[in-house]
Amino acid sequence: MQVGIVGKPNVGKSTFFGAATMAPVEIANYPFTTIEPNKGIAYVRTPCPCKSLDVQCVPNNSACINGTRMVPIELLDVAGLVPDAWEGKGLGNKFLDDLRQADAFINVVDASGTTDIEGNVIDPGRYDPSEDVAFLRKEIALWMREIIKNGLSKIARQAKMQGSKPETILQERLAGLNVTEGQIKDALRHAPLPADPTNWDDTGLLALCTRIREVSKPMIIAMNKADISPAENLDKIMKMGDAAIPTLAETELALKKAAAAGLIDYVPGDPSFTVRPGVALNEGQKKALEYMAEKMKKHNGTGVQSCLEGCVFRILDLIAVYPVEDESKYTDHFGRVLPDCMLMPRGSTAKDLAYKVHTELGDKFIRAVNAKTKRTVGADYVLQDGDIIRIVANK
Repeated sequence: MQVGIVGKPNVGKSTFFGAATMAPVEIANYPFTTIEPNKGIAYVRTPCPCKSLDVQCVPNNSACINGTRMVPIELLDVAGLVPDAWEGKGLGNKFLDDLRQADAFINVVDASGTTDIEGNVIDPGRYDPSEDVAFLRKEIALWMREIIKNGLSKIARQAKMQGSKPETILQERLAGLNVTEGQIKDALRHAPLPADPTNWDDTGLLALCTRIREVSKPMIIAMNKADISPAENLDKIMKMGDAAIPTLAETELALKKAAAAGLIDYVPGDPSFTVRPGVALNEGQKKALEYMAEKMKKHNGTGVQSCLEGCVFRILDLIAVYPVEDESKYTDHFGRVLPDCMLMPRGSTAKDLAYKVHTELGDKFIRAVNAKTKRTVGADYVLQDGDIIRIVANK
């Protein structure tokens, strides 16, 4: 799965990305530092069944640290978005096209209000950062609308003659964005269009695309620079509807570097850190760590890991499932215990998991076995978080 890091220029997107992935990226205090998209791997935490089963797991596609499974997700950090990007302003459609395959967005906002709508540094108090959230939502909806409109006249006339359903036409137009027909049907219930596609207008399409974005590419807001942000700014953003988390991306990046240098003990997602015994810090390091500790206490951590996990487990509502080949030993065909952890949408079935593992396994599905209960289950068995499942298929 892929999560897009989005926002206007110069709000800390690349810092957030670097903190989450520890991948080297260019970070600077001016707009459009990022031109080409940065890709990296971050991790979300979920309990590993190894503890409750009293077994020693041998992870393959993820890591296990003291009974916590670290499941990889791909992050994509793209160029900053400015108003009217859908018309080509700034890096315009390049920014938007880079986001086609994203499953969800983390919208990084400069909650301190020290950058204007185009990412230029300004004096504090002169800009309302909640405007960043509103304009980004609209820009993405406008971009989707233009994709639908491109060549629509000819398609609409043909569809009218053939009696095609609106969701079929729209799904064809938005297929490159990983938008499903089910998501489009949901949007049409909230923002219905005329049955005759030749009568679709800009206003109706924009309302529809607003809803399509909400269901197909949900968003969580990283209220970055929370350490210097007025409380009223955070409160205002949190009232805008999307999940919003105060974040300290610079602090997270600094802590990970300090931990890598052996100065501190810090586990990403923890609300605090400790200086390692015997480490001699200079005055600058002491003051910096004291400042970070104070701000982390106020905000219950840096918020970076909370954004990642909120995106995966809250707004995408994914669960962790462990496919195995031997339900009694919880192993794959190499004998590895609980080797793979797969993230599945809540409500997925055993057969959905089979297809996730391999298309042929799904095509030849016979039954599944719940390794925890040792019970045989059918194709329509609804997976539960933490399930360990053996798929039985025709050879």
